[in-house]
Amino acid sequence: MTEPGRAESAAALAQCPRLAAGEPFDFVCAGCGDCCRNRRDLVLSGYDLYRIARRLGLPPRLTADAFCKQEFAPQTLLPAVVLRPNARTGNCPFFEADACTIHAARPLACALYPLGQAIDPATAAMEYYVQLPLCGARVSAQEQRTLQNYLDDAAITARAGIDARWAVVCTQLSDKLQQAGGRENPHYLPAARRIARALYFDYSIQDDFYPQFNANTQALWPLLDKML
Repeated sequence: MTEPGRAESAAALAQCPRLAAGEPFDFVCAGCGDCCRNRRDLVLSGYDLYRIARRLGLPPRLTADAFCKQEFAPQTLLPAVVLRPNARTGNCPFFEADACTIHAARPLACALYPLGQAIDPATAAMEYYVQLPLCGARVSAQEQRTLQNYLDDAAITARAGIDARWAVVCTQLSDKLQQAGGRENPHYLPAARRIARALYFDYSIQDDFYPQFNANTQALWPLLDKML
């Protein structure tokens, strides 16, 4: 790892200590903001973007245009939305005056920190890893805090089903693109752009995310069958 607490790859993450829900985890964020500075690697899920958009009162596409960049992930071939650093500071665009201005709607990676999360795309089972070295503070031994306490306090448990379903669907879409020849397929770019709409942009912030996500992806599959 080149920066504290930031795994460079899935392989690097797998080398970090693994924690079960009931195991002790005494980390407490000290609010230093170091994980928000010089941040260039924060990929959003569709649910992350939706929550930020809802917090700002903007459609997801306008939110992405204002604060993110869009790219195609080289390994999965899927469209990805990545937070674009502040051009002046190089920090997260929502980090101001040493604080997160969207804290209640912060992305999953931020809520997890300093944990890493792995989701099995076949079973949707989740595993958690501790990215070292730890920053922050420690609670007293008498409090007996566990990983589950941390996940509950950070509102990660409440969104776990959506995050798991996102991972499963993205794996299925990636497999479909690769089976169709990936970038060599002449219809790859139109298909990838249509996937981006279904995953990230075709959402009303007035309605709940998950029903829209299900409707978007169910309509997407027959379209991809025709396009690819």
